Amino acid sequence: MLKGKCVVLGVTGSIAAYKIANLASALVKLGADVNVIMTKNATNFINPITFETLTSNKCLVDTFDRNFQFNVEHVALAKRADIFMVAPASANVIAKMAHGIADDMLTTTILAAKCKKLVSPAMNTNMFTNPIVQDNLDTLRKYGFEIIDPASGYLACGDTGAGKMPDPEVLLQYILKELAYEHDLEGKKVLVTAGPTEEAIDPVRYISNHSTGKMGYAIARVAMMRGAEVTLVSGPVAIEPPMFVEVVNVTSAAEMAQAVKERAGKCDIIIKSAAVADYRPATVAAEKIKKKDGEAAAIELERTEDILSYLGSHRVDGQFICGFSMETENMLENSRAKLKKKNVDMIVANNLRTAGAGFGTDTNVVTLITADNASELPIMSKDDVANAIFDEIIGR
Repeated sequence: MLKGKCVVLGVTGSIAAYKIANLASALVKLGADVNVIMTKNATNFINPITFETLTSNKCLVDTFDRNFQFNVEHVALAKRADIFMVAPASANVIAKMAHGIADDMLTTTILAAKCKKLVSPAMNTNMFTNPIVQDNLDTLRKYGFEIIDPASGYLACGDTGAGKMPDPEVLLQYILKELAYEHDLEGKKVLVTAGPTEEAIDPVRYISNHSTGKMGYAIARVAMMRGAEVTLVSGPVAIEPPMFVEVVNVTSAAEMAQAVKERAGKCDIIIKSAAVADYRPATVAAEKIKKKDGEAAAIELERTEDILSYLGSHRVDGQFICGFSMETENMLENSRAKLKKKNVDMIVANNLRTAGAGFGTDTNVVTLITADNASELPIMSKDDVANAIFDEIIGR
């Protein structure tokens, strides 16, 4: 995912420095060329050999170390860097970066770098909230640095509050957002629906389906990493929401339809992947459900609103609408009919009888169907399917 990308990690003197070893390792596993620069104070918390072992690159500390190839090392690395993250960032180094002070390898290199720069402050909560530190962070923002908000919690000094460096997985997501894919959806607004809906029968029982939301969440995550502004309308699922995505949680089909209607007109791309329950108990019938001789009475059902049909009949100029179709037979014929009937641009169809496709899996086997084409894709991860969907949309 990050093959060919050069990631520079700047590590300063904070107790959280040891956590960056996990970040460096994760980046290497994703194919990145990881280079670590440490301040001398940082070496009191973690040994440079740790980073050299994990990255297979020399860990830079001393600006005047002569054990380099014949080039100006801080300039050479600054030119190669695709992204520069300072984490943990101490108040001291934040102040230096904000005011252009370059008196060590880290501050010298970042001053010469033109790539995206991320800063993750980590310090005592009283230091972090100090107006001087906040002014310095605002100065960095003015110069194009992105500041990662610290987490709140119990700090090493014994205080509780803001100032804790986020977990390495969170920092990794910031890097992936910038480097994982080309930002070919920059400036686009994408609306995605995901998961099942639940239609209450009574306070205990409900009508639903086996959808887990994995495909919809993958679509939202990939759209975000490709640069889009993403809104995810999600039914009840057991999945961690993707970062940098606006998530609107709903339960019933009516709630999902309302959430979609409120947002659809402002979106460039809409992908309805949610497996909305087709039926709900009729209001009158639901009130009359009583047990007879130990058995539940029959339930009168009514259809839920067809969200995809609504979208197709209320589309705005330039909008691309994509729906999903899950079939057990006649997949192409049924999906083409759905494409025309719903007045949408693409149907992503999969056959529930195909191994590796359908609900609950980490893979999918789909066919991308448009008015003039049908592209059958091999079994692949749901992230790869999501990328294939956007490749098709962008290519049209």
